[in-house]
Amino acid sequence: MHPEPTAIKRKNRMQSVNVSMENFQSDVVDASQSLPVVLLFWAEQVPQSVQVKHLVEQVLVDYQGKAALALSDVAQDQTLAPRLQVQGLPSIRIIHKGAVAEQVDGPIDEHQLRTIMDGLTQSSVEAMQGDLDQLMASGDFAGAAAILQQSIQDEPNNQSLRVELADVLVRKGDLDDARTVLASIPEDTAGRSRPQNRLEFFEEAAGLGSLDSVQALVESSPTDLEARYALAVVKVVAEEYEDSLVTCLDILRDDREFRDDIGRLTMIRIFDVLGKGNELATKYRRKLFNALH
Repeated sequence: MHPEPTAIKRKNRMQSVNVSMENFQSDVVDASQSLPVVLLFWAEQVPQSVQVKHLVEQVLVDYQGKAALALSDVAQDQTLAPRLQVQGLPSIRIIHKGAVAEQVDGPIDEHQLRTIMDGLTQSSVEAMQGDLDQLMASGDFAGAAAILQQSIQDEPNNQSLRVELADVLVRKGDLDDARTVLASIPEDTAGRSRPQNRLEFFEEAAGLGSLDSVQALVESSPTDLEARYALAVVKVVAEEYEDSLVTCLDILRDDREFRDDIGRLTMIRIFDVLGKGNELATKYRRKLFNALH
């Protein structure tokens, strides 16, 4: 996903190199072996090309370290443009690995530019994120696991991918595989506790019976805190998080000392499973705070 379009408002500009036939090989072709080089043909006498120049300089700040910027002032040098078949201004050639990877003749807006740059600069992990999100939303955990496993092959040292894979494997029901992946992740890795907590919920739920049977038990014995806690656990496994949080909050309000404050502690674990920035977690953090004060 590319950042919100803010370039027009920003004053920072990408550093650039002025290019002519003399330094085209070294500053564009050779440089493009490691990074895509955005080569803009422009001239002060063509206002539209000046506008595109400002846009490119500003947008490429967000791609610092992922791309380079080269400028060819056609008013100063007319030899390079014909070589790259430039027939009008503004004109962009993006050179990567010594060849033209993208070509834009005429004006371009910020969204178009960012779309092109994202396609050229995203890592394989970043590129797969959209597919992963769709698979997760549809409940295709097998497909999501396959994508993550491929991404780990591409970036074996990326521990965040292993964290995601462990979480997906738990949700898929492959608890043994999830344990194996978790064991390979250093304990101080950010986010590791999320799949760990989810796994513990699944392990605990395994001995509690089906959601329907636990729900029936609570309905027949509504004051039974053990039954209500069991319901909270199986609701997490069913991903009915809000129902689980409501149940935990009720347990806390009815008996704070039950199982050493298990209502509050379980809510905290659910918040972790939901992840940072989750709206439901934020909502119930406030409810928990109000219940405690």
